[in-house]
Amino acid sequence: MKMSNVKKSILTAVCIALCVVLPQAFHAIPNAGAVYLPMHIPVLLCGLICGAPYGLLCGLAGPALSHLFTGMPPVGMLPSMLVECAVYGLAAGLMMKLKTGRLYGDLYLSLIVAMLAGRVLSGIAKALIFSAGEYSMALWITGSFVTSLPGIIIQLILIPTVVFALMKARLIPERYPKD
Repeated sequence: MKMSNVKKSILTAVCIALCVVLPQAFHAIPNAGAVYLPMHIPVLLCGLICGAPYGLLCGLAGPALSHLFTGMPPVGMLPSMLVECAVYGLAAGLMMKLKTGRLYGDLYLSLIVAMLAGRVLSGIAKALIFSAGEYSMALWITGSFVTSLPGIIIQLILIPTVVFALMKARLIPERYPKD
């Protein structure tokens, strides 16, 4: 069973809306966006569930609309967030084309590759374009891995669980049906 483009579009719209709403729940806590990474969750979910083009769209539209409606991420962070989230959605969707024969193997491989690719390309964009001359390896490691470690752990626990639950609830097709 495949998902229709209409269903993928609706799920993408829901994920884009979550990119606006979910971070708002965290912004009452100082620096919570950088620590818990709430916007990354719907983008990664969208890529894993709907595929690369939809994940890319979510990764671009989510941060842009969130900035437009809420002012977050701030204008100085928006370009690098667009790069990072776009790569997350695109890479997660592309990686899900690979099949290990195990749902959790597919999900973790896709998540880890997407999370690393997004962080690496965002760091390169900051170093070469957005913060040229002001960005260092130490800043990248601190921002991408140390400060955000709680968010990374949340993503690695929550996202596969949500995908599995959606499959069991038959809201999205099972990856490896038992027919």
